[in-house]
Amino acid sequence: MGAALALAERGRGRTAPNPNVGCVIVSHGKVAGRGWTQPGGRPHAEAMALSQANEKSRGATCYTTLEPCAHVSPRGPACSDLLIDSGVARVVIALTDPDPRTAGQGAERLRAAGIAVDIGTGAADARRSMAGFLARQAFGRPFVTLKLATSLDGCIALASGESRWITGPEARAHAHLERARHEAILVGRGTYEADAPRLNVRLEGLEHLSPRRLLLSRHPSESWGLDGVSGTASQQEDPSFRWGDDEEARVASPQVISHLSGIDHLLVEGGARTAAAFLATDLVDRLLLYRAPVLIGGGKPALGDIGLTRLADAHGRWRRTDARRLGSDGLEVYERVRQEG
Repeated sequence: MGAALALAERGRGRTAPNPNVGCVIVSHGKVAGRGWTQPGGRPHAEAMALSQANEKSRGATCYTTLEPCAHVSPRGPACSDLLIDSGVARVVIALTDPDPRTAGQGAERLRAAGIAVDIGTGAADARRSMAGFLARQAFGRPFVTLKLATSLDGCIALASGESRWITGPEARAHAHLERARHEAILVGRGTYEADAPRLNVRLEGLEHLSPRRLLLSRHPSESWGLDGVSGTASQQEDPSFRWGDDEEARVASPQVISHLSGIDHLLVEGGARTAAAFLATDLVDRLLLYRAPVLIGGGKPALGDIGLTRLADAHGRWRRTDARRLGSDGLEVYERVRQEG
């Protein structure tokens, strides 16, 4: 299952509205086929793995991070039917599919065909891997990650607004990798005007994975490339920067993200008011906190008012899931604690 989960990560941020699933077919103790959901959602992971395994699927064990689908689509057959036809003897599933078109029906179809089915192996990791798809199913919106890069005293810039660079190259490279794992990235109008950010992926070999860019602004005339907001001199001097990309849009409020199509993972990169707006509406599911070993003092704080009126309400909302060193900087990852169901 660990191998299947690793394969699933290859599709993260590129399979919406389908989940990013990983699948491994094991025959006589050896991997006979591997698959992961392809960009745009097809082929499914199981179909890819079965195609590789071919006749070796007969009597084999299939490990898949999500319950095989039970519905036939114009884009392809049901994976539960493919597994039955392949002759696999056992299917190990991490998570039951919450999509009502499957929701247990895939597993039952496999059992009815005499295939042994186990559910729950690697469930926690699979839930984290497919967080975007699961958020869309549960909440009708993308899974939101908020990225903050701060000094030790919680500042994101000097009082003058200068912010490049608080963190070092290793932390910035990690942030670009995170961009590659999201369908869209969002900043506020203040960041747009002050920094003229490109918001693309600048890691060699991953440039084609740059996310769709979104601007948080209440003004209908303001969007990337429109006359409502002017670029800065540093931006105008950069010949590689283009304001008029096709995949750009304006978001009037955090709540509007539920209407964004083809986006299951949204990365929010700032600034302080935008970050506070998403936190105040409880739309942040994951927090990336990059912290540099510097003190600024009197700088711009990372957050504005998020609506807390009692200190007690701040506790118990976040759970740390990762912590690591990135050069001289530190990274902490937190997930929002939410009630199941």
